[in-house]
Amino acid sequence: MLTTVQSAKCAGIKAVSVNVEVNISSGLGIHLVGLADTAVRESLLRTITALQSVGFRIPGKKIVINLAPADMHKQGSGYDLPIALGIIASSEQKELPGLEKYMIMGELGLDASVRDIPGALPIVELAGERQCRGCILPYGSALEAMDYEECNIFGVRTLNDVIRILGEKEDCSDLLIRRNEKNAAADTWMQNGDIMDFADIYGQAGAKRGMEIAAAGGHNVLLIGPPGSGKSSIAKAAAGILPPMTVEEAIETSKIYSVAGKGNLRLGLVRRRPFRSPHYSSSLSAIIGGGSDNIMPGEISLAHNGILFLDEFCEAPKKVIEALRAPMEDRKVTISRLRSKVEYPASFMLVAAANPCPCGYYGDGDRCTCTPGKRAAYLSRLSGPIMDRIDLHLWLNAVDASTLIHRKKEEPTAAVAERVLRAREIQKERFYGEGIHTNAEMTGRLTEKHCRCSRESEKFMEKFIAGENLSARAYSRILKVARTIADLAGEKDISLAHVSEACRYRMLDKKDLF
Repeated sequence: MLTTVQSAKCAGIKAVSVNVEVNISSGLGIHLVGLADTAVRESLLRTITALQSVGFRIPGKKIVINLAPADMHKQGSGYDLPIALGIIASSEQKELPGLEKYMIMGELGLDASVRDIPGALPIVELAGERQCRGCILPYGSALEAMDYEECNIFGVRTLNDVIRILGEKEDCSDLLIRRNEKNAAADTWMQNGDIMDFADIYGQAGAKRGMEIAAAGGHNVLLIGPPGSGKSSIAKAAAGILPPMTVEEAIETSKIYSVAGKGNLRLGLVRRRPFRSPHYSSSLSAIIGGGSDNIMPGEISLAHNGILFLDEFCEAPKKVIEALRAPMEDRKVTISRLRSKVEYPASFMLVAAANPCPCGYYGDGDRCTCTPGKRAAYLSRLSGPIMDRIDLHLWLNAVDASTLIHRKKEEPTAAVAERVLRAREIQKERFYGEGIHTNAEMTGRLTEKHCRCSRESEKFMEKFIAGENLSARAYSRILKVARTIADLAGEKDISLAHVSEACRYRMLDKKDLF
């Protein structure tokens, strides 16, 4: 008897359909075909043991299991549950009339418990598109998709729970996953995590202003200063001034985390913007993403719609720094392998921090022991193409003793976040229907439309661009920063004051820096 069970696999942040076909006929042996990896092939032993543990028998006949389409690689342990159900139905040990109406995924334990799998959100989305009656997933994985309302989502803990649902004889509403007050309370608790407050950072008014502009427009920013000047603190405090994600942003970000196996969110969608801070020695695959057949998202994708903080930026491997070029420009990353190619979103706000020289103390009185040549060589590790893509260059001086001892009340994060939110609301209205959310994401066409300057501003820009010999990309990014400054001021037009402030943040483009 031939039985078909609907399942799926993830390709990037989208799921594609996989049919698990089980046929039992005369003969001997169990055969698994369909380009399955080691984890899938091992599922046979797990599945057989799990079935026997709850009283099912394994037919002494030939069992052929096909994962279709056969020309697409399948990875992971999520096919355990569909295979087990296919064997039960094909051997007619249980009548499962609802088997072909649901999309089913899950890993089986030897005691027939159902364990969590990655990629629940894309799978549920596919089930909704295919108009399945519902999606059956392990309980923890199903909680990731509790905000999805296009189809019924069942969270199961054992194989017997699945048989109850598919038998269609009992009321299984107790297995349906829904958002409730307990989930909402936990979600609120998660949003109020421990984030550094701007009020706890003394001095550095210029750097705080630059970070506010960067957060308001989603711009990339580089913080340069001696050790202890507050670079890392300001970068971490930036997470607190970013506005909440829209529903569309939350869905896209949550799918990345789900596919990466960093889901088990148990609270529905990710509502708080990501803040990723990998060590500067991280490998190229860890930052960009990679793998062999199963290509996983890297830190730049996990930081999608949030912040990617790279401390000690000049100490990172050059190939890692240079690999950021295309994602910073295209807001996505495409990873190709011999037999597969996957695209992940990567619209992140880069916040990089670096010392100004090898000893770290240039600009801090006479403490620096580096020659001008060494200082120039140190920052030259950041190539022109990378610096072109960083919108704001912020120099932080060491905080003087008077500021530390006689501490004045600093502006709290809440006040800054309010201004950033107002600027983001302006951009949300401006880019409605364009598929982007911030000024930093503007294309050339949108920049031309929304960043028109007065004649006076154009003359100033012409003189500045020619004097510093800046590229067309740098010019475009100055315009975008000026647009954000105008948004923060609540002004519709870009004035000379906005343009001149934006130009001041191109500090490292100056030839006479050292």
